[in-house]
Amino acid sequence: MLSELADNVIHRLNVGDSLTRTAARHPRRTAVVDGDLELTYDHFNAWVNRVANGLTDRGYERGDALALASGNSAEFLVTYYACAKLGVVCVPINLGWQPREVAHVLNHSGARGVVIESQLVEAIAPAVAEAPFVTDVVIARGTAGSSAEAPGVLDAASALTFEELAADREDEPSVIVEDRDPITYLYTSGTTSAPKGVVGNHTSIYLESMSLALEAKFDETDVFIAMMPMFHTAQLNCHCTAAVMVGAALHIHRGFDADRLLAEVPAYGVTQLFGLPMMYRQLLDHPEIANTDLSSLRRALYAMAPMPEAQLKRCLEVFGCDFYLLFGQTEMSPTATLFRPEHQLTHNGAAGTPVVNVQVQIMGDDGALLPQGEVGEIVYRGPHTMTGYLDDAAATETAFAHGWFHSGDIGRFDEDGILWFQDRKKDVIKTGGENVASIEVEKAIYAADPAVAEVVVVGLPHAHWTEAITAVVTPAPGQRIDPDELIAKVKQLIDPYKAPKSVIVLDELPRTSTGKVQKNVLRQQHESHYEGHD
Repeated sequence: MLSELADNVIHRLNVGDSLTRTAARHPRRTAVVDGDLELTYDHFNAWVNRVANGLTDRGYERGDALALASGNSAEFLVTYYACAKLGVVCVPINLGWQPREVAHVLNHSGARGVVIESQLVEAIAPAVAEAPFVTDVVIARGTAGSSAEAPGVLDAASALTFEELAADREDEPSVIVEDRDPITYLYTSGTTSAPKGVVGNHTSIYLESMSLALEAKFDETDVFIAMMPMFHTAQLNCHCTAAVMVGAALHIHRGFDADRLLAEVPAYGVTQLFGLPMMYRQLLDHPEIANTDLSSLRRALYAMAPMPEAQLKRCLEVFGCDFYLLFGQTEMSPTATLFRPEHQLTHNGAAGTPVVNVQVQIMGDDGALLPQGEVGEIVYRGPHTMTGYLDDAAATETAFAHGWFHSGDIGRFDEDGILWFQDRKKDVIKTGGENVASIEVEKAIYAADPAVAEVVVVGLPHAHWTEAITAVVTPAPGQRIDPDELIAKVKQLIDPYKAPKSVIVLDELPRTSTGKVQKNVLRQQHESHYEGHD
């Protein structure tokens, strides 16, 4: 008769096991390249096991939480997979947060320890001081070296280096971890309230990783560049965990660097990129792009926003590979639909079609599912879906009303079965008694004037219109934007009442640490724009 541990290890879905199996299949293939550090899969797995066993020696057990404050690094991935193998919950810290937000996450998640890269110790220390349950501080080498001092931390907790944490045992941890046990608490950015903890489980992340690998045809010959933040689910769970699952190589960048990227694509035979539309635009404008051999690229993925059609056409011509748009959210681990290569030009601006394991529908306010063509809230079902919001039963119940996960996004399916995102519910502009989707206006502005590098449309307080449609734009390099001319051109493309009442020209837009434009910040900065206007 099988023991409980043996039965669990044989049958379970565990993200950590995906690394164990890849290391057994491809032990000598390159797994991770981080600067001068290059790890094969057997070496990567052995390091993970040493750290996992070190955590066990310090008393960490299934269900405990370990926070992780780190930029993109090998240590980030080692910590994540060590936690997975133990059933410990990894809590990545968004490096764009203020100390009060970090303190909230440390306390709310119940983290008993935190791994901090050396260059971040001083910034994170005030938050650790406000988290009485944190008893372990582990300093990773980072960019300042692992011997960095830990001001304000040593008094509140015992500190050790990442090297000291690792045990001298490389054997696989033998612990029970259930399929739906939590693997991460990923905190969504709160604009009007504290961040909510999204509970991701092993099944959702394991199957999401498999879905992306299947849909985009990842394999062990792929070479990925990881330049988006790993503390964000898009980089971590769409690409890193999927790459490890198939045995691909991950070249780690701490951020987007066009010069380095263009040098490394031909040098290492990079096959896949993942970035934001603005990153691809910078690459297109780079003086060395025409002299760079990009023939190794198989696919380029992007997220956060569709690409303007003119930019997309240039990308397809210059990069010469398939382009995919990822659409979803943290609660879906995160991918729900893919805007696929075959649709990029025929349905420009769409959100795509559902990925394997995800069912997508459109729902009315009364909970009824709507037929094709009708506009309503985008809702999801499938094993990618989060377990719930940590210690927030009310928010979880609201999110799962009527037996579906509610995205908070508005959209519709067209006659070809392709999903079109129209707006976030909270971003729909209520102007003069009409509801206007900001994304529709943004698309019209891109089409109206190629001098617009980037545009965000928001509603600002107005005495007459309640909310006045307002475009905030940045000009392309060397270009000038005339607000009145732009408004006139837009009125020729969409209903005039949907055209902006005003155009604000800025040099740059405020962004989150993951590159997403902060509409709430723009609203706050320009809330008095129409004061004194009728």
